[in-house]
Amino acid sequence: MRRRQFVTLIAGAVAWPWPVTAQSIDRKEPPIVGFLHLGSERSIQAVIEAFQSGLAALGYVENQNIRVLYRFAEGRVERVSELTKELVSLGARVIVTASTTAIRAVHTAVPTVPIVSAASADPVGIGWAQSLARPGGMITGLFTKNAFAKPLELLKQVRPDATVFAFLFNATNPGNPLWKSQVKDAAGQLGIILHVVEVKEPSEFAEAFRRMTSLGARGLGVIPDPVLRSYFREIVELALQHQLPTVGDGDSFTEAGGLSAYSFNYLALARRSAWYVDRILRGDAPGDLPIEQAREFKLIVNIKTAKVLGLTIPPGLLARADEVVD
Repeated sequence: MRRRQFVTLIAGAVAWPWPVTAQSIDRKEPPIVGFLHLGSERSIQAVIEAFQSGLAALGYVENQNIRVLYRFAEGRVERVSELTKELVSLGARVIVTASTTAIRAVHTAVPTVPIVSAASADPVGIGWAQSLARPGGMITGLFTKNAFAKPLELLKQVRPDATVFAFLFNATNPGNPLWKSQVKDAAGQLGIILHVVEVKEPSEFAEAFRRMTSLGARGLGVIPDPVLRSYFREIVELALQHQLPTVGDGDSFTEAGGLSAYSFNYLALARRSAWYVDRILRGDAPGDLPIEQAREFKLIVNIKTAKVLGLTIPPGLLARADEVVD
C-alpha cells in the first residue's frame, strides 16, 4: 500500500523553466531520439513508460512529431559503444541513458552527440560538468547523490545485534571510487564493519556470496547499478540462501524478493528527462541546460521476505515506509 506520494526534484542551480509544448515543432520528418539502457528492457519497463508519459505531456506523439529508438545492452558494457553508433547511424539527435558506466561509454563512442542523463553519479565530481548551473560539454540531465548511510541504517535496524555488513558493487562501474569512499565513510560513522565485494559478471555471484558469509556479513546492500539491476532475482535468491537481509535499489528489487529498497523516484527522473530532450531538439546546447539533482527518496519494505528470513520489521521502520509489500 502507498504511504506517501512524491515527485519532487530540486534543480541543481536554477528553477525549472515552464515547459513549452512540442506541437510547434514543424519538421517534414520527426526527429529521432535514442534511448539506451545498459541493462535489460524488463528491468526498466516502468521507467520507459514514465519517459514516454513525459514526452506526451510535452505534446509529443510517437511517429508524428518524434521517434524514439530503444536499445538494451543486456548487462554487457562492451555492447554500449556498438548500440550508440547504431542509434547515431539511424539519425538519433540525442541519446537518453542512465548510470555512470553507460554515459561514459556513450560519450566515448560518439563524443559529439548530446546525452541526457536520466540518473547518474555526481557529474562535477566525476569531471563531466564544469558546474551544475552551466555544465558545458555534451552531457546534461539529472544526477543522484546517493545517501549511503541510510541503507546501512536499515540493515542495522533489522539486524540490531550485527556489526558486519557487505555491499555488492559492479566492478566495471566508473563511479565506484567515489561511491566506495562515501559508503565506507558512512559505515565508519555508524560503527559498522563494511566489506565491499565486487563482481564483473553474473558467474561471480556465487563466489561473492560465499566470500560475504565467510567474512561474517549479516546483511547486504546492493549498489545502484544498471547491470546489477538486470540480475536482481539471482542476487536475491542467493541472499535468501545465505540468510542475508538486503536493501537494494528501486521497486524492481523488492518485486524480485529483496527485503527492502531505498532509492530515488526513478519514474519522476525519467519523466523529467523528457524535458531535456525537448529543449535539445529545439536547439538548446546541452552544456547550457542546468543539471538537476534529485532529492526525494522512496523506501519500500517487503514483509513477505522478512517472514521467510524469520525477521521482525520494527514498527517505526514500517511507519516510515512509502510502500509495504505484503
